[in-house]
Amino acid sequence: MVRQKLGRPTGSIYLALACLSLTIHLLLACFCLAVLQTVYVLPNSSSTSIPRTDTEHRQSVSRSSSSDDSSSHKLPTGPQNDVLHKLNADTTHSKGKYPFDGATEREGKLIGAGEVIAKAKRPSTLGALFNHPLYNLPRPELHGDDWLLRSASQEEGYDRVAWTSDAGTHPPWLRFHLGISRWELYDRKDPDLAQLTHYLATQRVLGAVQKTGGTQLKLLISFPNHGQALLKPMKQSRDAETDVNLFYFSDFERHNAEIAAFHLDRLLGFNRIPPVVGRLINVTAEIREITTDRRLSRTFFTSPVGNVCFYGQCEYYCSSEHPVCGRPHALEVSLAAMLPDLTLAPRRSWRSPWRRSYSRTKLAQWQKDPSYCDTVKQTPPYNHGTRLVDLIDMAVLDFLMGNMDRHHYETFEKFGNDTFLLHLDNGRGFGRHSRDEPTILAPLQQCCRIRRSTLLRLRLLSRPGFRLSDAMRESLAQDPLAGVAPLLSEPHLSALDRRLAAVLRVVRTCQDQHSDVTYNVLEGYNEEYDQQPD
Repeated sequence: MVRQKLGRPTGSIYLALACLSLTIHLLLACFCLAVLQTVYVLPNSSSTSIPRTDTEHRQSVSRSSSSDDSSSHKLPTGPQNDVLHKLNADTTHSKGKYPFDGATEREGKLIGAGEVIAKAKRPSTLGALFNHPLYNLPRPELHGDDWLLRSASQEEGYDRVAWTSDAGTHPPWLRFHLGISRWELYDRKDPDLAQLTHYLATQRVLGAVQKTGGTQLKLLISFPNHGQALLKPMKQSRDAETDVNLFYFSDFERHNAEIAAFHLDRLLGFNRIPPVVGRLINVTAEIREITTDRRLSRTFFTSPVGNVCFYGQCEYYCSSEHPVCGRPHALEVSLAAMLPDLTLAPRRSWRSPWRRSYSRTKLAQWQKDPSYCDTVKQTPPYNHGTRLVDLIDMAVLDFLMGNMDRHHYETFEKFGNDTFLLHLDNGRGFGRHSRDEPTILAPLQQCCRIRRSTLLRLRLLSRPGFRLSDAMRESLAQDPLAGVAPLLSEPHLSALDRRLAAVLRVVRTCQDQHSDVTYNVLEGYNEEYDQQPD
């Protein structure tokens, strides 16, 4: 009887305790779920995008700075080896699948580092420069024949076919080609430029073969959608200076010089160098394992410290004594957008009148004859149009970056002599910062002629608030490799200001001796822009 009386209350107590325990467990589960959702908030994806150009870049920086979570996508600020270690970590897992799975995310972090660096610069020298009227001058109206490429359906002799004119359907490299005009390679304000640099910096590499021609090692890289780029590898550190006893034709070609030349050309308002971007690539996964070039693949080896190296075949510095090496797999490179194929857009190569002798004992004629320019002025195509001042523009660019290796230049055949000069092959620039080479300015010194818009921009870049070194520092900070180390050291940036002052001194000397120094293409803008001081 006692057991029967006690059985029911005891069972009720057990049931109540079980319900209480279940309730507590449910509350704990809900609490843990809420905590996890708070901790694992996905970062803003915009922080991984490549820096935009000009106004678009500044807007993207502003958006990323307002996000509390963008710090999760910043590149670590530690030593360079920390970045290289992350790039090398996946190499051992690349067998049997596409190498570098997830590379876009890692490269996005590296690319986003440019925005992180640029944020600290307020106010923006680059923004002030590109908003100045001298960088927003009226452009000549473009007609059908002023575009390098036209669709086949618009050409006579072709059958009409169904095609779309929507540029958004074209890959970035094709949009770049379709934007080339008689007067410039690209429009600085064109949003397609940012998309092209992002394409070069992030697309997976499908192929790598050695590029023929030239004197030093370079590779032709293939991307999806038939895109290609010219790769130049890192051969020496950024702080290394070219030996003063080394002849200009024996100097290394530098990957960071190619990148910096593109930015400098853009800051001068020329827009005559194909877009170039820096990138960290995996030597093993993105070259050695996918190349179909047997000559190249035979030159790979592992160094005594375990770095993967190669040297290719070329005229200079292609030997096991001068290898290109990863650390142990990661390698800095420059990637330049390719111009349209020569079958579609033939180019003409011109020997520069101020070409050096490329001899250890002989001087060129212009180095011996002070009146050499008088002969050049009477020689086609320099006796008509803008060809002479175009050449002097190129000389100013070369002097600022210390490039003595300008033996030829190219133009697009379609446009004849009435077009811009292509500023190609700038790898031997930025070799020395402690010494200037005044002979590079020989065309300006001997001819005493300069395009007026160029002169006014040079004057602007010498003024506080628009300083060339500040603009270059900010512009280069947008490049993906800026997250590894600055692309130009501070001595090189200071040298730009020093050399710019030297150019303006040469112009002033010419103006003291001649009355027709400037070639005016700024009709209607005389009074406004002549107020810029030297």
